[in-house]
Amino acid sequence: MQVRQLTIGIVAGETSGDILGARLIRALKAAHPQLRFVGVAGPLMQAEGCEAWYEMEELAVMGIVEVLGRLPRLLKIRRDLTQRFSALKPDVFVGIDAPDFNLTLEGRLKQRGIPTIHYVSPSVWAWRQSRVHKIAKATNLVLAFLPFEKAFYDRFNVPCRFIGHTMADSIPLQPDQSLARQALGIAPNARCLALLPGSRSAEVAMLSADFLATAQRLKQFDAELEIVVPLVNRQRRQQFEQIKATVAPQLKLHLLDGQAREAMIASNAALLASGTAALECMLAKCPMVVAYRMHPFTFFLAQRLVKTRYVSLPNLLAGREIVPELLQDACQPERLANALQPLLQDAAASAQLKQTFLELHHTIRLGADQQAAQAVLELAQS
Repeated sequence: MQVRQLTIGIVAGETSGDILGARLIRALKAAHPQLRFVGVAGPLMQAEGCEAWYEMEELAVMGIVEVLGRLPRLLKIRRDLTQRFSALKPDVFVGIDAPDFNLTLEGRLKQRGIPTIHYVSPSVWAWRQSRVHKIAKATNLVLAFLPFEKAFYDRFNVPCRFIGHTMADSIPLQPDQSLARQALGIAPNARCLALLPGSRSAEVAMLSADFLATAQRLKQFDAELEIVVPLVNRQRRQQFEQIKATVAPQLKLHLLDGQAREAMIASNAALLASGTAALECMLAKCPMVVAYRMHPFTFFLAQRLVKTRYVSLPNLLAGREIVPELLQDACQPERLANALQPLLQDAAASAQLKQTFLELHHTIRLGADQQAAQAVLELAQS
């Protein structure tokens, strides 16, 4: 008996969405042999067989000025996609992240009778919570990485499926520290600290001096302490090196091009900028201190807009403070060093924290790609 070909519309707007989209397509093809994928795709999605009406780079615009400059083109693309998907009538449409672009498109398609899924929840649980009403109108289903996201949507009766986190699937429950140290040239018995001052220029500018001063303080207690600093690209490395030349020219470091995950796995503790890196560090089973600093007025606004008690994902997942958060005026070298020192020196405390990290890892390691594929097929075939 011939299986009817299902058509899935799909739009990804940036590199992370291309990665998710490619993994979703792969999982869908494994579960259902007759599928057509069409929409806006990056190279990874196209390699998995997605027909691209537009290249993903067309949507990958960041910054207010840049978006304004490209706005006529972006609006034209969205109008064209609305018309083409309305004529094609795919069995389901999946918008991957890029909420500013995708939610409006999803809403228009849903009005035309096309089932829609928004894959990766915006941070509505943290700020601008009124966006949940727009999401409810635009989508038939939200696919959420984290359990507290689903709990938030449940409060507003918005259909949401918690699928677990793809990063939790890709990182082993028990990462191999010895192998990571071997790859980075770190001695097996050395005490090692990772510094991760962020991936954005503003973060590196705001945090690097404090992070370097913190490392200098810790070196006074342990002269043999190894320090690794993974930088996301050449620009951030040059920026960090310029700051180091001014703040700590004599401090010995291992500067790494990328390799953030290996650095986390190899280290006894990490000092890092708040963000997704904190989740990755938790999954790598590396005790951490989370820090952040921003422009004072931005911080003033953030304090009034953000509705969560914590900023780091490990604490949000645990529902309590399991890792220190030192933000803004609290982000001072002395306080950062005092918070890190027990993580480097107290083996029992570190082991207990790693056990908590392991338990949290289990809660979000659910086979996210397969869960997402199942949700897409269920809606497409309903």
